[in-house]
Amino acid sequence: MNQNPIQRNTDGQLNIENLSIEHIAKEVGTPCYVYSRNGIRSRWQAFDIAFGQQPHLVCYAVKTNSNLAVLQTLAQAGAGFDIVSGGELARVLRAGGDAQKVVFSGVGKTVSEMRFALQMGIKCFNIESEAELYRLEHVAQEQAIPAVVSIRVNPDVDPKTHAYISTGLKENKFGVSFDKAFELYRYAFASEHLVVQGIDCHIGSQLLDLAPLQEAAKRVVAFQQKLASEGIYLHHIDMGGGLGINYQDEDQAPSPAHYVNAIIKAIGQTDIEILVEPGRAIVGNNGVLITKVEYLKENEGKHFAIVDAAMNDLIRPSLYGAWQEICEVTTSNSTKQLIDIVGPVCETGDFLGKQRQLAIQEGDYLAVLSAGAYGFVMSSNYNSRPRAAEVMVDDDCYHIVRKRETLDDIMCGETLID
Repeated sequence: MNQNPIQRNTDGQLNIENLSIEHIAKEVGTPCYVYSRNGIRSRWQAFDIAFGQQPHLVCYAVKTNSNLAVLQTLAQAGAGFDIVSGGELARVLRAGGDAQKVVFSGVGKTVSEMRFALQMGIKCFNIESEAELYRLEHVAQEQAIPAVVSIRVNPDVDPKTHAYISTGLKENKFGVSFDKAFELYRYAFASEHLVVQGIDCHIGSQLLDLAPLQEAAKRVVAFQQKLASEGIYLHHIDMGGGLGINYQDEDQAPSPAHYVNAIIKAIGQTDIEILVEPGRAIVGNNGVLITKVEYLKENEGKHFAIVDAAMNDLIRPSLYGAWQEICEVTTSNSTKQLIDIVGPVCETGDFLGKQRQLAIQEGDYLAVLSAGAYGFVMSSNYNSRPRAAEVMVDDDCYHIVRKRETLDDIMCGETLID
């Protein structure tokens, strides 16, 4: 399935794969996240196929959407995984993922997380600091298991994206400078408890311009050649993820093939394995958030639709000022009007979209598109709101892959004082 799995049929009904979104909403209830299984699998395969005969591993960025059914779908396709916590590693393993295809990123790895990852036999630790390298060496010695490492370099390249999701500038908390990395590689190469495997670089998320990525790749290759001149040979180059998706029509996100080809062109002909870590580009446009219109409100000419989804369900609009398309699940001949889509949370910042042209009535369903990435995973119980259900669609049937939380669920770890 190469086309967008979310399409409107001739009757005006919004479908995901071959199933009506309204049908899911009525049976499962709202708010509800819905994902396309075939769309996710196809999108990962687009990255994998683009590499051709080049040695490679496409590692899905688990932080993007860590539902077990999503991870299971990708594991069955042969994906590797990029994790940033011990919890994400546990999820990958529970979903049937191969630990030997897991790379462990993140700036704050704890001793217990390092032990767990070593015991499970992951592919590589992406080291983010000098202190982390020393800690991992100590844990590896303690466990009597050599730790395979890659140093994450910060190339100081502007990714031209949102400041909150930029990771490749020197003022960002991620990675180390090339000078510091050279010192760390020499140290790791001489250590009895560390095994130098690769080099890692990730400049940011929602990349729509591939030129910064290519510039970073060229700097990484030049550094890799410097290491080789010192007798330190690398087995892989990890260029991270970050490929953006289309949220609005004017955004022209590169395809997975263009992204992969840009990296290969910048790196040049090599037998070294190339790793990439896409997340948003795999699941983002393969998911929707369904919500129901509870009330319509007019305030001196200003129109609001108060829906049952809120900033606790989808925080991107409030946190980043992010724009996501919102459309009617079923179209009608009613007159469209400019309307703000807001939730019931007690915050002025609780909105899903502002000034949208929609024709809706109370009780109608709306779909927030491009919600497969950084949607449910960033949700919370703010205002004591149970988190939404998650559904996976496979052709013309669906599976509830996370039950809707209950009030008992969200209070189960709390106790009263006697």
